[in-house]
Amino acid sequence: MEEIVIGLCGSHRTGKTTLAKEVARKTGLEFVQTSTSEVFLQNGLNPSEPMDFNTRIWIQNKVVSAAEEVWRAVQGRFITDRTPIDMMAYTLADIDGTSSVDFFALEKYLDHCFQVTDSLFSHLVILQPAIPLVHEEGKAALNRAYMEHLNILMQGLCSDGRLHCEINIIPRHIIHLDDRIK
Repeated sequence: MEEIVIGLCGSHRTGKTTLAKEVARKTGLEFVQTSTSEVFLQNGLNPSEPMDFNTRIWIQNKVVSAAEEVWRAVQGRFITDRTPIDMMAYTLADIDGTSSVDFFALEKYLDHCFQVTDSLFSHLVILQPAIPLVHEEGKAALNRAYMEHLNILMQGLCSDGRLHCEINIIPRHIIHLDDRIK
């Protein structure tokens, strides 16, 4: 039997968790959830607050390590609602023209994320911003431009030569859960 490990990629509010749980329910794959926010909070940081590059890369390394630990603990086939691709995109999106960036630290982080992705995932599926946005308390901000920025970053990262797993993109017009599952 082929080892199937599916990672859903996409910005916040694209339906990754809902889709992952439903695919798991219908296929028997184990749903594995990670918590980026929990890692931030355990380290005294608020993920929605601005931070300098050194703090960002430090916490993002902790986020990837925590997720990798969870994913490696799973025996067999699973689906998850976050991947190192997401983590790289959020890190890169935080860099602007005025950011002071340690490029060695950034490249080391990106290489590590690609290695984790290649070693753990057989398939990545990108969910583009498409579903209607509804405000929910405690959920990420409804900033469509930022979501589009993340979407483009994730698609670019998925075309990087360092990535070797199968990539699928769910077209924007597919918004109903049953259609996304297919």
